[in-house]
Amino acid sequence: MRKNNVDKLIEDYVIKHQENYYRLAYSYVKNEHDALDIVQDSIVKAMSSQHSLIEPDYIKTWFYRIVVNTSLDYLRRQKKVIVSEEEILTSGTGKPDQYEDIDLHKAMDNLPDNYRSIIVLRYFEDLKIEEVADVLGQNVNTIKTRLYKALEKLRIQMND
Repeated sequence: MRKNNVDKLIEDYVIKHQENYYRLAYSYVKNEHDALDIVQDSIVKAMSSQHSLIEPDYIKTWFYRIVVNTSLDYLRRQKKVIVSEEEILTSGTGKPDQYEDIDLHKAMDNLPDNYRSIIVLRYFEDLKIEEVADVLGQNVNTIKTRLYKALEKLRIQMND
């Protein structure tokens, strides 16, 4: 496929599904600006590595993988940053609190990244098990096992 065609394909696809990718990034970082940065970084990565998109039919899972990996990279970098108490006290956004499904959000935050990724992609992004496996670069049976374990951990946390 020619470079201009791939550019256009990626551009059209990302624009059409931008809300899904923003929602996915937001589910990892819980911050509007960081989620937008992740989506933007993902687009840059996609454009610079478009040669890795061998089959255009797989653009969905290809770009989801880029967004997931970019989100996880961001979270790893954030763990290395030490925030002082003064920064914590002055970082209020001034927005009203939202309490819908707060228990679920807390339980999701407590899951390991590999379990949380599977739950988010399967239930919040409505991907099929096979697509989740493609996005995460895992075997389908591994995804099924981890999905079962993740749901079990969520169930235990929600009951507590």
